[in-house]
Amino acid sequence: MKTYRILFVCLGNICRSPMAEYVFRRLAADAGAAHRVQAASAGTSGWHNGENMHSGTLKKLRQHGIDPSGFASSQVKPGDCGRYDFLIAMDDNNLAELERLFGRRPGQIFKLTDLIPESGCNHVPDPWHTGDFDETFRLVSAGSRALLDKLSLTANCSGRS
Repeated sequence: MKTYRILFVCLGNICRSPMAEYVFRRLAADAGAAHRVQAASAGTSGWHNGENMHSGTLKKLRQHGIDPSGFASSQVKPGDCGRYDFLIAMDDNNLAELERLFGRRPGQIFKLTDLIPESGCNHVPDPWHTGDFDETFRLVSAGSRALLDKLSLTANCSGRS
C-alpha cells in the first residue's frame, strides 16, 4: 500500500498550512488511513522559523478537538519536491513561489482550493490578515476531505472535523 507524503504550504507557516496539516492528519485518522499518509507544512518565507502556530490557529484546532502539539514553523526546502508526493499551496502567491523553486508540476504542485471548485473560492484566505479563522478552517477541512477522496482514502471517513 502506498504511503502519501503531503506538504501544505502558505507564506509564514503559522496559520493556514499548519491548520491544513493537522486537520488533514485528523481526517485521515478518522478514515482509518493515518498509516497511509505523512503530512507536514512549511512556509515560502522563513519569517517565523521555529515558532509555534498563530494563537487563532491553535484555538480553532482545539475547538474542533484536534491536538496542535509538536509543531514548529519551517520554510520550504530545496529537496521538498523530491521528498513529497504533493506540495499543496494555499494561494496563488504560494503556488507561484513553489513553481519558481521546482518548476510547473500541476499533478504534484497545486492549490488546495483546486480540489474544491464548488466552494467558489480560488484560494484559502490568510486569517493573519482577515482574522477569520472560521472561514480558513471551513476551506481547509473541505479541501482535506477532497484530498482524501482523491487519494481514495475515505472508505471509513466519518466526515467529522
